[in-house]
Amino acid sequence: MTMTPPLTRRAAVAGAAAVALAPVAARADTAIGGGGPSPRIAAIAERASGLPQLHALIVARHGRPLFERAFRGPALDRPANVKSVSKTVLALIAGAAIDRGALQGVDQPVAPLLRRSIPDDADPRVERITIGHLLSLRAGLERTSGPNYGAWISSRNWVRDALSRPFVDEPGGRMLYSTGSSHLLSAALTAAMGRSTLELARDWLGEPLGVTIPPWPRDPQGIYFGGNDMELSPQALLRIGEMARNRGTFDGRRVLSEGWIDAMWRPQGFSPFTGDSYGYGWFLRDVHGAQLRYGWGYGGQMLFIAPDLGLTAVVTSDATRPSGRASGYVDELHALFADIVGAARADDASKA
Repeated sequence: MTMTPPLTRRAAVAGAAAVALAPVAARADTAIGGGGPSPRIAAIAERASGLPQLHALIVARHGRPLFERAFRGPALDRPANVKSVSKTVLALIAGAAIDRGALQGVDQPVAPLLRRSIPDDADPRVERITIGHLLSLRAGLERTSGPNYGAWISSRNWVRDALSRPFVDEPGGRMLYSTGSSHLLSAALTAAMGRSTLELARDWLGEPLGVTIPPWPRDPQGIYFGGNDMELSPQALLRIGEMARNRGTFDGRRVLSEGWIDAMWRPQGFSPFTGDSYGYGWFLRDVHGAQLRYGWGYGGQMLFIAPDLGLTAVVTSDATRPSGRASGYVDELHALFADIVGAARADDASKA
């Protein structure tokens, strides 16, 4: 959930190609399989059409899309800026690197990987920042999001600028929502692998999930933006969510280890904006007794998962408009999914 306006620095987003998918859904306005959603879920989904900021909604249960519609904006198979849901995707990429041994684990210090970008006069605590601290947004460095965002992305070297920030907490302290921390993770992945974050995303997520991931903005040194402005279609985001819901597998293929899914969904801190727990790239809360994991991007880009109920939902929205508590829109989206959870429970009860 990037608490900032859209990226204004000139950064090319080459080839905004359509996201290629094997058939998951027949049409953008058709509920799939089994005669469509239950009347309860259908009524909730139709209510979503009255939210003018909302572009698209997909609701799936046990891998079967119950409802999917693009009310406005890009079609369901077209790329959309998912803003800080990119942090959730980046956590998946980091997990793939750990699974492969390319990163040693969440306790690995990042300073050796970022040595060329560390200022000579950097605070010695930079040496204590780990992969896990970046994933959980607990690096301790002053935030680059919020009021500091514009100056950060206008700097000549985003990595050096983030590492030059004063420490406002110890590494591993409280959660400090900062896209700079996520960008340091993208830089660390690039250094560790000798390959771009885009290449890693395509090889480790795009290929096994059957989706094409278009390029997204890069910093002045060519490092792909870590934690913001990725472009994914709602259908592609659904596949990512389904893989996570299925504990790292998709269509019978292992994409990530179960251990990494568990690690991402283990609370590491608390969001000062929502009061929810935060793991590695995912917000965590309970809804009607169901455990909810979600990614949140500026403007109301959401990936909701309730694993115990087999529910996955994707929301894309107008990325130019805020979605924070002041606007009330994010609360409407959470209420929407809470109602979907309630409807799923009611459907189960009626079948019992």
